[in-house]
Amino acid sequence: MAKKSRKRWLWISPIVVAIAVAAFMMFSSGNEGPIEVSVEKIEPRTITQTVSAIGKLQPEVMVKISSEASGEIVYLGVRDGATVKPGELLVRIRPDMMQSMLAQTRAAAEASKMSINVAKAEVDRAEADLKRVTELYKKSFASREEFDRTTAAYQTAAGRLAQTQADYDRARGALQETQVNVSRTTITAPMGGTVTYLGVENGEKVVGTAQMQGTEIMRIADLSTMNAWVDVDENDVALISVGDTARIKVDALPDLTLRGVVYEISHSPKVAAQGTQEEVVNFQVRIRILDPENRMRPGMSCSVDIETETRANVMAVPIQSVTVRQDETATAPSEEENYRMQSRKADAAKKSNRPKSIVWISKGNTVESRAVETGISDDGYIEILSGVRQGESVVSSPYQAISKQLKNGAQVIVEDPQARKDRYRQMRQTQ
Repeated sequence: MAKKSRKRWLWISPIVVAIAVAAFMMFSSGNEGPIEVSVEKIEPRTITQTVSAIGKLQPEVMVKISSEASGEIVYLGVRDGATVKPGELLVRIRPDMMQSMLAQTRAAAEASKMSINVAKAEVDRAEADLKRVTELYKKSFASREEFDRTTAAYQTAAGRLAQTQADYDRARGALQETQVNVSRTTITAPMGGTVTYLGVENGEKVVGTAQMQGTEIMRIADLSTMNAWVDVDENDVALISVGDTARIKVDALPDLTLRGVVYEISHSPKVAAQGTQEEVVNFQVRIRILDPENRMRPGMSCSVDIETETRANVMAVPIQSVTVRQDETATAPSEEENYRMQSRKADAAKKSNRPKSIVWISKGNTVESRAVETGISDDGYIEILSGVRQGESVVSSPYQAISKQLKNGAQVIVEDPQARKDRYRQMRQTQ
């Protein structure tokens, strides 16, 4: 009975081994089967390179109106959003104290002016005495002492006249200053525009001096010309030039796309989180909006796409078709060589071992890699300067196959683009 059992196992063992080998081969062949890909014909396209940025809307001209006089507001002639004309009365501050100071300085100026008349009369009398004594002195009818005393009296009178004239000039200057201060209690519109900010109400008190900025009362802006002020990353600002076209989307107006042109690029950086790992360096770019919308308001958030360069009729492939592969043939320098030679060879190895941009070209049921030189890109396509020809088919998806799975001579199955779209649509519907 044991001999029969042993013979049965000897007969079954080759069958089990054969089944295992067949399963292994089937599994291996399943892993090395054709890769399903999508391809796209290489055709000439127009590529427009853009730089994206975000910022806020600002008017071309905006004036902040502050108080130069202290006191209570007794008249406020505008409201927020009102339209004003140049010279229109905006605010009047109670002028009581200024009027009192004006009366005092005016009286002081009048008193100084009267003092000049008195001083002139004294000079005329002293001059007449000096002439009479001089004639008598020449004829020896007056002493030297009388002549000297008369001369001193004349000089004293003349000095007093000069002093009173200086006092009058000083009093007149104080009067003019007081008159200016009184005029500052009345504020008029320096330009025509719209009141975009109102910081006070009638009856409030404001503080102000001529030497420093006082209470900000309101802002007037010319909304007929609007600009977008955006912050552009330091790596992208070098691509932008004055005169570049821009497309502006305002967050509050999602149905509207505005045209603009770059008119100013800042040379001073705006640094955030300086000295930390999160440090960000931006440069402000100002864009004039060519077709403003009356619904726009200063301070609204916006996003901008600046068209930096456009090239027509260039070979282009989908951006996802371009990947990089590291050259694995580069060797490190020998340790037996001297240090300087090692350094030179290490630099050369780094340059030769730099990742190369490649695309996968479909050749029937197989693919081959093609090293390419790239140029500018837009949202969907990238320019190919060299390495491909018009009419060739480039693998465009899936990204996993392009970046890792495909190798030279690999077997592929080209999927119909419409079938792929239908499959993705069904996948989204089932999720």
